[in-house]
Amino acid sequence: MAAFYDARGNIYGVVTPARLRSLGVALPGSAAQAARDRRLWSEQAIAALCDWAPGTRPPGAKAHRSDGLLVGPFQDVAPFDLLIVNTDGTLAERSGNGLTIFSQALAEQGLLAEQGPTLLQVHHDQPTGTSPVATVVEPARVAGVPGFWLDLGQPSFGPEAVAAIGVETVTLNGRELSRVAPLQALDPLWEHSQFVRIGNPHCVTLLEDAEALPGNPQMLEAPLAEGLTATAFALPLGSGEPCPAGVNLQWAARESAQRIVARVFERGEGPTASSGTSASAVASAAWRVGWVKAGEVQVVMPGGTAPLRLEEQDGELRRVCLFGQAVRL
Repeated sequence: MAAFYDARGNIYGVVTPARLRSLGVALPGSAAQAARDRRLWSEQAIAALCDWAPGTRPPGAKAHRSDGLLVGPFQDVAPFDLLIVNTDGTLAERSGNGLTIFSQALAEQGLLAEQGPTLLQVHHDQPTGTSPVATVVEPARVAGVPGFWLDLGQPSFGPEAVAAIGVETVTLNGRELSRVAPLQALDPLWEHSQFVRIGNPHCVTLLEDAEALPGNPQMLEAPLAEGLTATAFALPLGSGEPCPAGVNLQWAARESAQRIVARVFERGEGPTASSGTSASAVASAAWRVGWVKAGEVQVVMPGGTAPLRLEEQDGELRRVCLFGQAVRL
């Protein structure tokens, strides 16, 4: 079966291609082909490994026992190909917590370099963005805690970065942001959003008061849950507005210098305790409106605090690095 790991409240199962095929899942031979043909196998894989067994779902628990499935590696040596499967059967371009978990699994298998960088390549079938999405990981310690730094590269900003349509331009701190009508219809305070692509697409809504952040239980209740699902999920489950391919949603408020509080509603999943790429998008959006400076930044989510490093050059945000650790359950 899959091995399950926890990274800041995100839980993923890790399974090798050979093990998945032994369960009767018709997974193609290469990661690239598996991504192209994901409709033939991904929902079956989720049902086999992420669904609750009959009668075992705890009261109030989410519909699945994990936030998704990591399939890989497809090779015995680096670079390592993998697939990130959301619980609705779609594929994600990148997941910071997922890649942290996958790095931990590789380390336990003796495949990850003990020192220096290792390249991970996530294959996907999303219509926007290139495939595979590369991430360099390196073992490290932060405040004495062992884990991994993930180099997520340079973010891009604005509606064009995430193929958003039908959004208005507004300003905050002299920066052009977006007003996303479906979000503001859910809450009038949700009027300043920053689109960010950092491997996958994000929409970060910036709030002046942390008390205005939506709670995870709140985001599971109607009618808010239906509205957020329509906005975040890809067609046909979502509305296609503002992004036909869907977009990850975040809400952020400044707590103190270099420290941001955030909530997350993921495309293909729903409210999550934490998300590494969401934390990276939040930090990037906060930098762009002047809430934080380059250097060390912390993003606080219900599942834990994500340490990040922002590198700036010539007035541009050139690199975002995320630190994470994972434990096997």
